[in-house]
Amino acid sequence: MAKPFDRRSFMRLSAASLGAGALLRFMPFGSTANGMTLGNLLGSRNGEAPGPFSIVQLSDTHVGFQGPPDPLGTKAFERAVDAVNALNPQPDLILFTGDLTHDSEDPAEHAKRFAAFKAISGRLRVKKQMHVPGEHDAALDGGTLFREHFGETHYSFDHRGVHFVALDNVSAGKPIVGAEQIAWLKKDLARFPKTAPIVVFTHRPLFDLKPEWEWFTSDGDEVMNVLAPYDAVTVLYGHIHRLNHSTIGKSQHYAARSLIFAFPEPPAASTAEKKPLPFDKTQPFRNLGIREITGNSTRHTLSVNDVELTSRELSGTEGVQQILKTGDFL
Repeated sequence: MAKPFDRRSFMRLSAASLGAGALLRFMPFGSTANGMTLGNLLGSRNGEAPGPFSIVQLSDTHVGFQGPPDPLGTKAFERAVDAVNALNPQPDLILFTGDLTHDSEDPAEHAKRFAAFKAISGRLRVKKQMHVPGEHDAALDGGTLFREHFGETHYSFDHRGVHFVALDNVSAGKPIVGAEQIAWLKKDLARFPKTAPIVVFTHRPLFDLKPEWEWFTSDGDEVMNVLAPYDAVTVLYGHIHRLNHSTIGKSQHYAARSLIFAFPEPPAASTAEKKPLPFDKTQPFRNLGIREITGNSTRHTLSVNDVELTSRELSGTEGVQQILKTGDFL
């Protein structure tokens, strides 16, 4: 019988951050101790062997937001759509990780913002698009408008041998998933062996990144305890308006950039004020950029490179394809 394999040798994760988020390429590689490829192993246990595919994660578009600290409205979102449409080949699907709209106490106005979001995202060449709500989408009405436009706030699906789980940690009006949804998650995962690759996408981080800034989910530990037995868990989230990568147990957690304004790296001092980075009209897309992450199965390392999404960098006919480079970190 094959020995358990290292979670990091399951897939290569390549991420090119497109303003709001990341182009993620999943590629199984490596062999188990008895020489069986991981694809064959997972195929025999899960019923479908993982194949290479790519997705784009976009987050925090805040359609309807106007004024300081970012007077550009939807311009960065529209720019990200153009960048994604320039990718060749096109990704398999798009994941939107919340705050699609900026909230309004007027339901009619909020409905217009949902319609505006759908008009812009409808320009994407990739039509398979999945969404979870952010607090600005769902906290005021418990997710009613979100469900009217996109369906359920939590659900799951399979793609190329990988199980995707959408979790709602905002619709209760506070950062919580809730007992009912956690029970659903346990039932949803019950049919999968511990070798199954799982991608969770949600809005808030599922760990205490910066609780005093509301960068947390109150029952995130309970959610991660459900996921803990699985060897290959990747969590994609938004909300914090900046890049972040954390390893917690066997799970990898990746935050995407925002498409409206950025927040700074949170300082250690709990009394620090949460303030967006100031808008610079000479560099309107500063802190929005391209990020590429690739894995090395031999060294078990990741390579990363970040490039800001500026007018100069996207002016060429090859668009984002021209500026993917590499750098290394452990």
